[in-house]
Amino acid sequence: MIPYVFRSGRMCYLAASPALAAAVSAFYRRNREAFAPFDPLKEASFYTEAGQNQLLEGDVEQAEADLRYRFFAVQPRHPGKIVAMVCLDCVVRGAFQSSFISYKVDHTLWGRGYGAEAIGAAADWGFRTLGLHRIEANIMPRNLASRRAAEKAGFQEEGLSKQYLKINGRWEDHLHLVRLNEEDMNGRT
Repeated sequence: MIPYVFRSGRMCYLAASPALAAAVSAFYRRNREAFAPFDPLKEASFYTEAGQNQLLEGDVEQAEADLRYRFFAVQPRHPGKIVAMVCLDCVVRGAFQSSFISYKVDHTLWGRGYGAEAIGAAADWGFRTLGLHRIEANIMPRNLASRRAAEKAGFQEEGLSKQYLKINGRWEDHLHLVRLNEEDMNGRT
């Protein structure tokens, strides 16, 4: 078993690793239809163990380079079944000390607070462990559940980005939400 990097109330978070390829591919296959309206189009290989193995190898390299940290959450009573993903991506250092956050929760757990829990736990880890000052989320205005989850995790809306990301084959507007590290208002250089 891969050791947990951090925990929240109901979940434990594993760092991305090729050892998780089977469980990660199962997570994405199980949620393929539910995630489709909110995701960029994916190649068929994305949903395979081999495809995820390749992506997870890249995640390890990205973490070693301090560029991206992707985590997969499990519930302690089901340690082999991934129920959420959260990622701190595009880490920028220097005067910015920022990253973007993305997240997904198994559709069977929607509406139960798991999204806010995962977002909050990952943001706290990013502030505490990486020394980030700012974490940004971009969410389609119509994705009300995701917006509520980010807001519950302490993210505040900063504005609207027109035609920001190509989602499910169509350019979509996104609300820009941000959470600041209140304990480090001077930032780290």
